[in-house]
Amino acid sequence: MQTNRNIKTVMCVVPGIALVLALASPLSSYADSTNASAKVTIQTSYLNVLGPITNSSTSVNFTNDFQSDWQTVLEQDLKMANNHDLLMVASFEVGLFTSTTVQSKNMVADTSTASSCVKVRALVDGVEAAPGDVVYGKRTQTLTATLEGAIAGCLGIITNASGGLQIVLNTNCVLPEIIGLLQDTVTANSFTFAAPNLSSGVHNIKIQAQIDAKGDNQNGSFTAAALVGKGTLTAESVRMVKDPVFPYVIGVQ
Repeated sequence: MQTNRNIKTVMCVVPGIALVLALASPLSSYADSTNASAKVTIQTSYLNVLGPITNSSTSVNFTNDFQSDWQTVLEQDLKMANNHDLLMVASFEVGLFTSTTVQSKNMVADTSTASSCVKVRALVDGVEAAPGDVVYGKRTQTLTATLEGAIAGCLGIITNASGGLQIVLNTNCVLPEIIGLLQDTVTANSFTFAAPNLSSGVHNIKIQAQIDAKGDNQNGSFTAAALVGKGTLTAESVRMVKDPVFPYVIGVQ
């Protein structure tokens, strides 16, 4: 009877030990190429991986376009079986900053533009995966103003009742001052890339980012900046459906 109780006690303790070991061990998704059974791999960056990259100018009548080289921001290896497909999901925080100022007088319009953009692409063994580079964030800001001198032609000098000279304003002649601001932002902070029909073995995955910061100005100034913040790469070896009977395609006819 005592032996039976001891056996029951051991059987209760063993699952508890197994659970503790499972919780204490690192996630299998963080496996590298040495783990032959790995089907999914994940990598995370906790700091800014690229940038901020800034472009600005205060010179008169200046145009400047700066585009960074493609830079690897996350990289991982995954061992795959033969004729498997690879799905990669890259997610990033994307920061965009645009600032424009204008200087206008004599009713002459002045315009300043600032544009910042972040693109991301996936490479598998050095080959770009579908669908190519993707815009993760984009903003174009244009500021136009027609200022100062709007009342210049509406002033007159008259002699007042006391015989002195007085400047008067013809309110019917005054033209409105104009300030215009245009912002255009496109953001896709997570996207799925695909590389089909890969051979067996270890494949290298690189996620690369590119920043484009540009602008132009007349009499004012512009500043454009962008950065790629914290990010996560998830790669999974799968067998996708081939030639589905009812393909669903979204497009413009």
